[in-house]
Formats: sequence, C-alpha cells, structure tokens
Amino acid sequence: MNVLRAIHQGLIVSCQALEDEPLHGPMFMAAMARAAQKGGAAGIRTNGRHEVEVIKQITGLPVIGIEKVTSTEGELVITPSFSLARDLVEAGADIVAVDVRQNRPFGEPLHELLPRIRRELGVPVMADCATAEDAQKAAEIGVDILASTFGVKANDLGLEPDFELLAEMLKLGVPVIAEGGFWYPEQAERALKMGCWAVVVGSAITRPLEITKRFVRACRRASSG
Repeated sequence: MNVLRAIHQGLIVSCQALEDEPLHGPMFMAAMARAAQKGGAAGIRTNGRHEVEVIKQITGLPVIGIEKVTSTEGELVITPSFSLARDLVEAGADIVAVDVRQNRPFGEPLHELLPRIRRELGVPVMADCATAEDAQKAAEIGVDILASTFGVKANDLGLEPDFELLAEMLKLGVPVIAEGGFWYPEQAERALKMGCWAVVVGSAITRPLEITKRFVRACRRASSG
C-alpha cells in the first residue's frame, strides 16, 4: 500500500486538542500540522472530520483519521462505528484508526466493523490497542496496522511507552506503529530500531498545556526534594 510505504520509518505527529484546551479547533490543528510537515513529519494523526479535511488540504501528508466519542458516563472510544469511519474517509483520511480494546465500553462488533471498513471504504485500518491480547484479536480479524495507542506506563511526570508491549506486538507479523507516551527522541529511535513501522508523537509536540504540566511537575518535585 502506497500510504504505508510513505510513513515507513517516519514520524507521525498527532495533532489533537480537547474541547477545553485553548488550541481546540481545525485551524489551530492545521497550523500545528503544517509546522510538523515543515519539520519533516511523514504523516499526521488527527481527530474529527473537519480537522482531517483541513489538514489534508493544507499539508497533503498521509492522514490517520479518528473520531473520539465519549458516552454520558465519560467513557471514550475511538471510531466506534462504520458511519464515523466513512465520514473520515470522505473528508480525506488515508488510514482509519479504530479502538480494538477487548474491554471497550461501546461500539459496533469488531469482527464486523474492521473488515467492513477495509472492504467498503478501501483504506487501511489501524488497530488502537492496549494489550497484546487486543493486538492478537485484531490481527486475527484482519487489520493493516497495529498500534500501541492505549498501552502506556505511568511515571512521575506522566506517561511513557511500554516497550515490552511493543515487543509482543511485533511478534504478530503485522506492521506495528509505536504510539503512546513518547516524549523524547531517544524513545522514538528505540522503537524504530526494535522494528516498529513508524512512531506517533502527540502531546510532546502539539499540546503545550500538557508540556507545561510536565515541567511544572518537575519543578515541584525539585522544590519538594
């Protein structure tokens, strides 16, 4: 697939902002994506039809589209339905990412949703996983990419990648995109040297609110020590 070749061994920048963040909105995210492109990014991951459309038009880079849906109970699922996937593709998404966690709280059955997206929309499907079991089940159903999106570890400053999970996912024979908790270039380098297809970095590049929080935590830790 041409789009997979285009992102191979590259950096994918996740351009997303929550509704309560100052940079929320398609134009802010498009500006972030343009900056990422000028910095050498191989692709963009973004949330929402409008963001996909604007970013694709402005950058022309491969776009991984997602649609985050939150229930009234506050439970979040990524692209839980075919109709949302179709909207993303119509907006210009080259790849659609789908939440494949075995314990996801809602969404269409994965054994129906994943093959339908591939068959009817003609785009690669990226499986957002939390565990090796998630990845195994998605691979059995049939996906084009496995991603460690939800598979992160906690540390004193926030989150970090789960390299043990990545090692398990790489055994499945499906391209693996390392995502989740990447804050340092050395971590991205390590993931690629392990054999990951590409690396997604989001908050460390495009979320100044989260970057500021990490520095504040570090400063408070130093002052309390």
